[in-house]
Amino acid sequence: MKKHTLLPMASLILSSSLMAGGYKIPEQSVNATALSAAYVANAHGSDAAYYNPAAMVFNEDRSMLEADLSYIQLTSINFDGTAFGSSFHDDTNNEHFLVPTFHYTSPAVGKMRFGLSLVAPAGLTKRWGGTAEAAAEEFTLRTYEANPTIAFQLHESFSIAAGFRVVYSSGIVKSSSSATAAVPIGRDLKGDSIDYGYNLALLIRPIKNLSLAATYRSKVWLTIKGDADLDVAGAILYSGNAKVDVPMPASLNLAVAYTFDDKTTVEAVFERTFWSIYNELDFDYSRAFNVGHPFNSFDKAGVKNWNNSNSYRLGMTHQLDSRWSLMAGFAYDKTPIQKRYIGFELPDSDAMMFSVGAKYKCTDVLTIGGAFLYDRKKELKLDASDRNINSGGITGKFRDASAYFVTLGLEYKF
Repeated sequence: MKKHTLLPMASLILSSSLMAGGYKIPEQSVNATALSAAYVANAHGSDAAYYNPAAMVFNEDRSMLEADLSYIQLTSINFDGTAFGSSFHDDTNNEHFLVPTFHYTSPAVGKMRFGLSLVAPAGLTKRWGGTAEAAAEEFTLRTYEANPTIAFQLHESFSIAAGFRVVYSSGIVKSSSSATAAVPIGRDLKGDSIDYGYNLALLIRPIKNLSLAATYRSKVWLTIKGDADLDVAGAILYSGNAKVDVPMPASLNLAVAYTFDDKTTVEAVFERTFWSIYNELDFDYSRAFNVGHPFNSFDKAGVKNWNNSNSYRLGMTHQLDSRWSLMAGFAYDKTPIQKRYIGFELPDSDAMMFSVGAKYKCTDVLTIGGAFLYDRKKELKLDASDRNINSGGITGKFRDASAYFVTLGLEYKF
């Protein structure tokens, strides 16, 4: 079941920055939050271990570590329209999360550097409080990734890197048709998994102030296994195993950064996320539920057919003086979900992000920082021409979807 939970949940959030299209969370450090994740070619310091490990070779020749804590708020989404054969208004809950992250880079070992990042690349929660509970009373996803990396300096202006992704995920999915059916059915699923992938990176500095970079993160299939309770009118008629495979898709980042007057760096990033791998969501129980069985709707595969999507990011870092650095960013995220397949578990739409941040160098070894990001989803309107197939065919509007992201952190050198 966990898989079932994972997918909607992740989508919910992360869509970008917290909620990036789909269910990724790109912001995993102060720098990344402040720059709307336009932080690839200009990655430096401890968090380069995650955002571009090839850049680690250009760090100072000593150990660096960074510890961050992010607060995420997902605002209530409002729905007015028709689904399940009736018209209604419903709202999601406001959601609040605290997410810790950690980054470390080593001193030089010959031409090599080592790094380690502990991050939360996807997840969060979506809960409806009324009629929409039939589809998504709760979808919650948590993911934690350990990402060890190694970088090699092949030339004074060229480096490459590779890493290993170890992802632990856990999830919950609940739904109840008590508001829409004379004889309600419900589900309560929980599960988890550990899965693996890899990442690659390169950095080229053809001239002093110009950096060109590319990074690639492989897909990771979350092979979630757990337990499910399925009930009719409160009586549990199935209690047993459940499993589902949900993808964390591969992504490619291409970036260029240029520094003006040794003080102001501007970076542009193009990100391609390969969501087309997500064709269906299919739960596998210990037994089959045939057509006509009350639990058949839980057992049959749900069509997704997501599209590959693009994100466009722009960030600026300005070194104000020897102690203060200021940052700002903007990003535009395209949703991978076609209107035909929109559901209450993830009413995703295109988004714009705006961010600011600052870092202060307290001493030669200690720097503190903070960043703020606002993620605003476009209003999502579904009409009959969209031929939506979820929840009996959704028509109407999803409004006011947004997220706030605050990250505080410190970096220490030794």
